[in-house]
Amino acid sequence: MTEIVIWLMAFALILFFSLKKWETAVSAGLNKVIPRVIKSGDENRWIWSVALAVLGATTLVRPVDILLTSIILGLIGLLVWKLVPWAMGRASFH
Repeated sequence: MTEIVIWLMAFALILFFSLKKWETAVSAGLNKVIPRVIKSGDENRWIWSVALAVLGATTLVRPVDILLTSIILGLIGLLVWKLVPWAMGRASFH
């Protein structure tokens, strides 16, 4: 029960501050990190703020789970990165 309360408090605080500082800090920071196709605008403000709040609260409460998930996603991405050129070379397009 304590873990849920801590997660909810962290979620609420991160959401509040990301919405409050959207124009000055959060939007500019997201625009530097994410691709141009999904750049943040005012219409995406709530979506990005909620996503950041969920990730931030989960990272505070369960950092090992986030770390292991990131490692697994990185390994899957590396595997795909290496296998796609190999598969394209082996495929015959005629």
